[in-house]
Amino acid sequence: MSDSNAREHLDAKHERNREQRIEGIKRWVEYIESEPPETWGPQQNAVVNDQLDAAKSVRTSAAHQQHVKDVAAEIIEVRDRSNDDDSN
Repeated sequence: MSDSNAREHLDAKHERNREQRIEGIKRWVEYIESEPPETWGPQQNAVVNDQLDAAKSVRTSAAHQQHVKDVAAEIIEVRDRSNDDDSN
């Protein structure tokens, strides 16, 4: 498979995933419009709580957290300099 074909395959996969997410959202909207909040509310809370628990379980070192903060600060600094240059 050439790089071009691989890229096209990946783009198609991303588009299918996007379409599936949109369809899932539409089904959820239909569900919450057809059911009382007492039914779907606890279900939604369970999903959100599980996502929060999963995020908490991913542990990163203090050094890695600092690295992420440093990179973010550098990106902001470069963006701000670029915006300053554009306004002059």
